[in-house]
Parts: sequence; C-alpha cells; structure tokens
Amino acid sequence: MDGAHMSQSCKLSLPCCVSGGSLLNPKTPQIGGVRVQLEMHALWQQFDQLCTEMIVTKAGRRMFPTFQVRISGMDPTAEYVLLMDFIPADDKRYRYAFHSSSWLVAGRADVAAPSRMHFHPDSPARGSQWMKQTVSFDTLKLTNNLLDENGHMILNSMHRYQPRFHVVYVDPAPNSHLNAYRNFASFSFPETCFMAVTAYQNHRITQLKIANNPFAKGFRTTDPKDWVAISRPLAGGCPPEGSTEPLTTKHRSWSSKTSTMQEETTTFSLEQFEQFH
Repeated sequence: MDGAHMSQSCKLSLPCCVSGGSLLNPKTPQIGGVRVQLEMHALWQQFDQLCTEMIVTKAGRRMFPTFQVRISGMDPTAEYVLLMDFIPADDKRYRYAFHSSSWLVAGRADVAAPSRMHFHPDSPARGSQWMKQTVSFDTLKLTNNLLDENGHMILNSMHRYQPRFHVVYVDPAPNSHLNAYRNFASFSFPETCFMAVTAYQNHRITQLKIANNPFAKGFRTTDPKDWVAISRPLAGGCPPEGSTEPLTTKHRSWSSKTSTMQEETTTFSLEQFEQFH
C-alpha cells in the first residue's frame, strides 16, 4: 500500500510482545502481511464530523454508510473468515441537546448488550476471492432488541460504538488451536465510530444520508448537484473524549451557513426515510 493510502487505512491490532525490537509472538505469514483500506473514506469522514448516527430498531436496521473494505496482502491460496463486531467507544450514555446541536454526556453507560460477531456470508473463502473486489457488510443489521434471535448486532441506544473488522486465517493444521492467537488480525477505523439512536437527532445527519444513500433518492427534492456531500466541518460533532459540555463555537461554525439548506428542502416524513437507513 502506498503512502497516499496509509491515512485511510486502519491500525492493525497485534496482541504480541516486543523484546529487543523483535516480536515474540508474530502473526503467521498468512496474516502478517494483510492490509485493509476503508472504502468511502471521504464520506465516512463527513459523517464523523457531525458525529455519525446509526438507527437501531427491534427488527434490525442496515448501516449507512455501509461498512466496506478493500483487502490486500492475503495468501491467494489460503482460506480466510471475515467478521465484524461492535465495542463500546466509551463508558458513557449520551443525550442530544437540540438548542445547541450537540451531544452531551448524560451519565454512565447502561449494561453492555450481549456481545456478538457477524460473519461475512461468503466466509470462508480464498484470499484471491477476498482481494479481487470490495468486501461489503451490507447484510449486517443493528438492533436494540436484547432478545433478538436473528443474529443482528445488539446495541444500546444513545451509546457510542466502534466497529471492528477481523480477518481469521483458516489454518488446516491439526493443532491449529494452539496457534489461534497468531491466525487473526483485528482492524478498526476511528472515523466509523457512531452513536446508536432510535431516531435521527441531528437533522444534518438526515440531510447527509438523503444526499448520499441511493435508497433515499425519492426524498431528494432539489437538483442532485445541490446534494453533493458537504466536505466542510458542520455542527453537531461528537463530544470530545470525557466532555460533559456542548461543543464549542468552532465546532458549530457552519451551523448558520448550512441552516438555509435545511429550510429550502421540502418537508418529508422522517419515519419514511428511516425505514431505509
């Protein structure tokens, strides 16, 4: 991967020790060279500036933006399993302050929902298969139903989550369980962190989703050129780590400049839009 892509790539989690500059428990060759690049990186960044919100429902709701990656460095002939999970980004519960268009800490986080893994439906597959095209988790759904029996990812509303992507090498050796820690790598992209909500809180998140989600084209009431995703910082970003105060003025500097766009859009049913994403 060239230097231009490094800023768009995630960090590789290597749970091993360093001694004298040498790894004591290095990854297997089939894993050590794996690199992952987040697709739609620019779009994720725009959502992140606003503090991304993802709808959770009892029946389960797909994510938008969809988590998609490009993978390189796999052994073309080896088999791999790809999966995702979601971990709390912090130990806090939040509320949205509409008067200041900002997220505030509302208290300690609720008890964490049962941890689950979502396996990509094409798993296992050879490295050559994974590397030849974008890997998309478009079937993954988020729910707030603690009793869900459909395999959806269970999240608490008004809590922040960090998606994690895992690559597992299917080791054919009979004693592969002894080297399990060497046969996987975990990746995370900070810009994919999001707030789980039952309804969108920040109207600019709604606007940005309508502007970019192909399933929401029926809700666009202006020329498509006017819906180009905004590339400048907008109001309502995520609260700074550990903050209990609204975002400062500099985080809301574009609030007045973007409010006009909201006023000029035709009224639509938010419930109708949210049934898509």
